[in-house]
Amino acid sequence: MSTAPPARPPVQPAYHELPRLNGPWPAMTVSGIRWPGAGRPPGSATLLSLGAAALVAALSLTLDRGGVGWLITAVASTAALIVAKAVPDRRSPTAPVPLVVRPPFRLGWDRFCWSSATVALLAVGTFRSAGWLFVLCLLVATLTGALALAGGRSMRAITAAYVVAPFATLRAVPWLFGGLSRVRRRGGKSSATRVAATIAVSIALLTVFGALLTSADTAFADAIEKITPTLDAGTIVRWIFVFGVTAGGLGGAAYLRAAPPDLSGLDRTEGRKVNRLEWAVPLGLLVVLFAGFVAVQLTVLFGGSRHVLDTAGLTYADYARGGFWQLSFVTALTLIVLAGAARWAPRRTAADRVLLRSILGALAALTLVIVASALLRIYVYTDTYGLTRLRLLVACCEGWFGLVLIMVLVAGVWIRASWLPKAAIGAGVLALLGLAVANPDGMIAANNIRQTRTIDLTYLSSLSPDAAPALSRLGDPTARACVLRRIGNDMQPDDWRGWNLGRVRARQIIAAQPIPAGEACP
Repeated sequence: MSTAPPARPPVQPAYHELPRLNGPWPAMTVSGIRWPGAGRPPGSATLLSLGAAALVAALSLTLDRGGVGWLITAVASTAALIVAKAVPDRRSPTAPVPLVVRPPFRLGWDRFCWSSATVALLAVGTFRSAGWLFVLCLLVATLTGALALAGGRSMRAITAAYVVAPFATLRAVPWLFGGLSRVRRRGGKSSATRVAATIAVSIALLTVFGALLTSADTAFADAIEKITPTLDAGTIVRWIFVFGVTAGGLGGAAYLRAAPPDLSGLDRTEGRKVNRLEWAVPLGLLVVLFAGFVAVQLTVLFGGSRHVLDTAGLTYADYARGGFWQLSFVTALTLIVLAGAARWAPRRTAADRVLLRSILGALAALTLVIVASALLRIYVYTDTYGLTRLRLLVACCEGWFGLVLIMVLVAGVWIRASWLPKAAIGAGVLALLGLAVANPDGMIAANNIRQTRTIDLTYLSSLSPDAAPALSRLGDPTARACVLRRIGNDMQPDDWRGWNLGRVRARQIIAAQPIPAGEACP
């Protein structure tokens, strides 16, 4: 007589093995990214917070330039996402619980830092008026915002997080409409009536009491006039556009917080390992090539300007421009080669690890000398011909490349360094914020004024109002007043949405620098 085997205890399957929620928010698995659907539509607290933040954005944002409105929108959006997560919707006791287990959203210190960096980058438009700088900060803020919402440690996971963020907006559309439908079903027609009545009463009270208070005090009337927008067709269209775009973006962000994708599979996945000779031989030859180049460059690094002057037919411009861009591309390509070798090179045995450390360490160290050579070239060129935005920006990028190479050398001690991709991005973000604090256009103006050669007044007058404090130190009063006047003519009037510290200071300086009597600008 056979006995039945003992019953095994039930095993809780992983969340990606469970049945999926059938509805407008299904789970997805694409290229190793497991993205569960939201377990339920958003509640009224989430919808109200997102709608309020989108309304603040519609009233505050200036689309043609930076200003305090971007900082207000960033703070309001961050607060809305915090409220959307901190105030969960209370489910009805009779509602079915979907059989979907989602990875928890953990707001660790790293995500807090990425969120703070996003707000800081958007705040640059409040203090600096350089449009190119604010656009650069805005682009980097999209990356830090994606890292704050989706996370990721490896380079593959970080790239996936950046790609997932736009798709979250598409997935959030039915999710948000589902929440609106549920709120409408709960409240019925009376709920819509109460909302309309609340809005009507609020408008009536503000209109009546606002009219009385503005007629009672002239200063208060002037303040209200400054913050009240001009109502026309263009303004209404802009409000609708900004509200829709911001609501969609915040909806995608809220969806990422409600159903974050699981990127741990990408963090743990390593590439197919190759044989030792398949990677060691090409990279070893590359090390030999770099060593030969560095041996020549050492004479240049210690020779300085004398090497340029003693070389027949070589000028400063030829020396700097003839090699800087090539060396910059070499540095960038070397970082890609190092990343590929770290991914595909085997490290099972002690010999593999020693070989990996030796070759990659030598390649990174030699590339640091190439970075120093590139920085020397741009320094020589800038010292002779002056500083420009492009020269300053590429010099900062080259310095960031050098910092990443130092991180690679440090990471080689432990072979595995999951912190390296995020540390490199964090260093780039801090460098950009440091550049904003240093006032790049002001640095360019000050550098060109210190030069003993002829000053390019046409280029200086094309700088942003951030350069006004430095330009006020020009020696020639006529040239100083003309350059500042041209910068002032390019400035548009700001309302409270476009308030900017750099433009405020520039207007004060320009007003105090009139053109001397009897003089005229060329």
